[in-house]
Amino acid sequence: MQATALEWRGQGLSVGLVPTMGFLHDGHLSLVRIARARAERVVVSLFVNPTQFGPSEDYQRYPRDEARDLELCHAAGVDVVFAPDAPSMYAVDRSVSLSENRLSKGLCGASRPGHF
Repeated sequence: MQATALEWRGQGLSVGLVPTMGFLHDGHLSLVRIARARAERVVVSLFVNPTQFGPSEDYQRYPRDEARDLELCHAAGVDVVFAPDAPSMYAVDRSVSLSENRLSKGLCGASRPGHF
C-alpha cells in the first residue's frame, strides 16, 4: 500500500484515505464520496484493530463481511482497498514501537483501563 501511495504522490496525484473497521454502511460510503470529490485516488482501509478492544470486549465477535465491503467499495469507485490482517500490522520484527502514558489517561481512557 505504501508503495502504491508513494507512486501516486510521485505522479502528483492526491490520495484520500477512508479508514474503517469494515462492515461498511452509508456513513462510510458518504466519506468515500467526499474523498472521491477531493482526491484523485481513494483508498479505503478495512482493519479490525485488536488494540482498539479492551480486555473484556469481544474482538472476535466484531461483525465482518469483507466480500460485501469489497463490492460496496467497487461500486463507489474506490481505487484500492487496503485490508491487512493483524499480524502484518503488528509484526514482531517491527522497527518502531510507541508507548504513550499521558493522553490515554484522559477522554475515554479514564473509563476504559487497559484499552489504550
